[in-house]
Amino acid sequence: MAEVRVQQTNAFLRAYKKLRDNQKDAVDGAVAAIVADPTLGVAKKGDLNGVFVYKFDCINQLFLLAYEFDPATRVLLLVGTHENFYRNLKRA
Repeated sequence: MAEVRVQQTNAFLRAYKKLRDNQKDAVDGAVAAIVADPTLGVAKKGDLNGVFVYKFDCINQLFLLAYEFDPATRVLLLVGTHENFYRNLKRA
């Protein structure tokens, strides 16, 4: 199987930097899951067409990870809690 490249947007990096170490571990696990199977997330429609959102548990809190993918790459768009997530995603 070909190597999958993971790219991160600035919005993703800013959000990731603010997380605690144990939260980063949970996010890293979610990233590994979507690299292995990019169809885990839910496809969005309308303004966010082409964007997938994967929901996962991060230290007893629901986190969302937005990404786009093709067979060779996964582009991480944003990670965070549901609060203002889609508003921030549209801005990113």
